Amino acid sequence: MSKTRFSASRRQFLVASAAVSAGWLLPGLRNAVWAAGSDAPEKSSVRVGFIPLTDCAPVVMAAVKGFDKKYGISIQPAKEASWAAMRDKLTAGELDAAHVLYSMLYGLQLGVAGPQHEMANLMTLNNNGQAITLSNQLKALKVTDGASLHQAIAAKPTGAWTFAHTFPTSTHALWLYYWLASVGINPLKDVRTVVVPPPQMVMNMKIGNMSGFCVGEPWNQRAIRDNIGFTAITSQQIWPDHPEKVLGTRAQWVQDHPNSARALTAAVLEAARWIDASEENRRETVRTLAGRAYLNTHVDTLEGRMLGQYENGLGQQWQDAHPMRFFQDGAVSFPWLSDGMWFLTQLKRWGMVTEEPDYLAVARQVNRIDIYKQAAAAVGNVALPGSEMRSSTLIDGKVWDGTDPAGWAARFAIKR
Repeated sequence: MSKTRFSASRRQFLVASAAVSAGWLLPGLRNAVWAAGSDAPEKSSVRVGFIPLTDCAPVVMAAVKGFDKKYGISIQPAKEASWAAMRDKLTAGELDAAHVLYSMLYGLQLGVAGPQHEMANLMTLNNNGQAITLSNQLKALKVTDGASLHQAIAAKPTGAWTFAHTFPTSTHALWLYYWLASVGINPLKDVRTVVVPPPQMVMNMKIGNMSGFCVGEPWNQRAIRDNIGFTAITSQQIWPDHPEKVLGTRAQWVQDHPNSARALTAAVLEAARWIDASEENRRETVRTLAGRAYLNTHVDTLEGRMLGQYENGLGQQWQDAHPMRFFQDGAVSFPWLSDGMWFLTQLKRWGMVTEEPDYLAVARQVNRIDIYKQAAAAVGNVALPGSEMRSSTLIDGKVWDGTDPAGWAARFAIKR
């Protein structure tokens, strides 16, 4: 569980805000100054890419609810078909920013997710909300968890089973690898892995192209609804309150458009707070996302897990203690340095990065805490943490706090 200390007191908020502005103004007055004065956004229209996943919600709702106009910009959500397409358009400048995989952004920074680009993480969009789905074919073999999956894989020739994730340096690849390794399965040797875009996961499992996949919602719930698979484990069971998608862009874009970057972050941050403010706001978000322009799926496929109401397709139902969260008093949104460093350790663990990176230096370069603090001050009453690191305990009992990233990357028995 997260052990981060996070304060939302008025006094601490004022102190934090003062650290990022010459003087603190009431949020409405400050917004007017930024939208109309010398700090006005350099671009009035900002094109932001998204993949049809539930966790694109803050980007979509920032535009739909008009939070963008409050900060002097117009967000143009652009639906993309795959993470590879998103990467190419983002790095080519066809997109100003994007709802993007945390570890893909770091992979681009290091040149292992495509040609190297200096990247920027403006804020975290969500915690939790991904899962690993196994096929009904495995269920028929009495596979219901990691231990029984290990037995089934061991009984077949190496590579007989195929698992899918969404991108070579995706968060989903890392959740899948971490879980498989935690139950003694080497994801690089014992099984075959392939890349499949999120909206195509369910159909590919239906026609038998893979026996398991890791993806974001609503596609795990869709597999249950279509009776082709079941949820073996959620990502929050691997790492409670883990970071997932971020609001990402190129570092050059931030350099060229610092006011637009601040305005974009503020608009999406305010949308994230609005979503988490009430169950009705979440239900409205679901109704919006279900539309053809966004996820193009049934409301009932989205709504349950958006509200933290889970079923696993094996007869179990529960109210999740760590559902998908978008704000949580700012604890979700803050771009923790330790979060970025964790993804670097896993890229190193699995051989995607061959040289030991300067974990802290890379995280400080990518995670634009300066822009985030400016945006938090603009929104108003957004708590800032006392530290840029946080502590969490993962499924294998290992505690991650960012203090020894090289040691963390090297400590696993199963790795490349």
